[in-house]
Amino acid sequence: MQETLLALWKSRDLRNRILFTIGVLFLIRLVAHIPVPQIDRSELANFLGQSQNQIFGILSLFTGGSLSRLSIDMMGVGPYITASIVVQLLTKAIPTWEALSKEGSIGREKLNQYTRYLTVPLGIVQGYGTIAILKSQNVLTLLTTPDLIKLLLIITAATVFVMWLGELISERGIGNGISMIIALGIIAGLPQQITNTASVVQSGNYLNLFLVIALFIVTIAVIILVNEAERKVPVTYARRAIGSGNAVDSYLPLRVNTAGVVPIIFALSFLTFPAIIARFLATARSQNVVHAATFVNNLLANQLFYGITYFLLVLIFTFFYTYIVFQPEQIAENLQQQGSFIPGVRPGTETSRFLKYIISRITVMGALFLAAIAVLPLIIQHVINLPTLVIGGTSILIVVSVIIETSRQLSSQIIMHRYDNL
Repeated sequence: MQETLLALWKSRDLRNRILFTIGVLFLIRLVAHIPVPQIDRSELANFLGQSQNQIFGILSLFTGGSLSRLSIDMMGVGPYITASIVVQLLTKAIPTWEALSKEGSIGREKLNQYTRYLTVPLGIVQGYGTIAILKSQNVLTLLTTPDLIKLLLIITAATVFVMWLGELISERGIGNGISMIIALGIIAGLPQQITNTASVVQSGNYLNLFLVIALFIVTIAVIILVNEAERKVPVTYARRAIGSGNAVDSYLPLRVNTAGVVPIIFALSFLTFPAIIARFLATARSQNVVHAATFVNNLLANQLFYGITYFLLVLIFTFFYTYIVFQPEQIAENLQQQGSFIPGVRPGTETSRFLKYIISRITVMGALFLAAIAVLPLIIQHVINLPTLVIGGTSILIVVSVIIETSRQLSSQIIMHRYDNL
């Protein structure tokens, strides 16, 4: 550990990347503490404390409490994530965009640009819906129409600014910027969650507290185990096989959880966005619209429906994102160009089919794992009656996954630095 830290500090490039990441994350936390004017704190606490506002509780957690404080960054990177989902769905529906996704880094950059453009209108829609809901609940008071427009522009600009900072981290810092921002928001909300969970001690229910601690430790251990699990597909290099007679020179690692934490984030965004729109439309003039919005709100407030929908969405997004990230045709082509092959499998199309078969089988386990972790706190809540666990498993999963992924990037950067110095 000491040698690793010393190697990080000695490398000027790594040191600058780490300091840049820390500085940007600190700036994001400063933005998250800038409040909007004319807030009724008591009404805000009552609104967020209502049982049907679980969705808004999730939003508050993933924005690091920005929503509960009504910061200008109250939406966080939510609109950007929603835009990413829409763009990736459209990529499979629009042939031109699908062709772009196969053009390597240039095509991906173009699609990322579309995602940024889409973030702005989605931010305006989500921001307006959130403001309208808070205004109807007397949380935001004395807002005139010009004030509302200015506030909407400010919170949308804050979302775009934080999105830009997240992309800067990915480009010039360490780790995935958007994931790190979400993880930082969760960590920032941990003190309040710990305080709420510790309240079980005051009621004298030590058994529940022990179960919470045990569940916390077991969840972390299982997350690390699954994230590190991989299927090693043997790969033979033809030239080396001829010279040395070895059957296997290397292997291709296929991770059980290829999608990482992205399906969880996508599923939460998919649930929160329509919930905000429904809460906004609940005050519409048309009775048909009001009935439809009330129906949606009641559905999402139902724990059974919410849990089943959450479980299915995580499953769907796990497979969806895995098939986007993992490109068996490209891997098979690269292996063939390098003069390598999988023993017993013909190069080219057969290799691509073999990889698709393997990744489909192991993704089933990864998807079930993610979905189980997502809904496990909902089940435990009904067993031990502890509301603070409603999103605890998801929080742990995101934070641990981001830490593991960041540590991997640091390790690879250190290895590259050592090779450069040879």
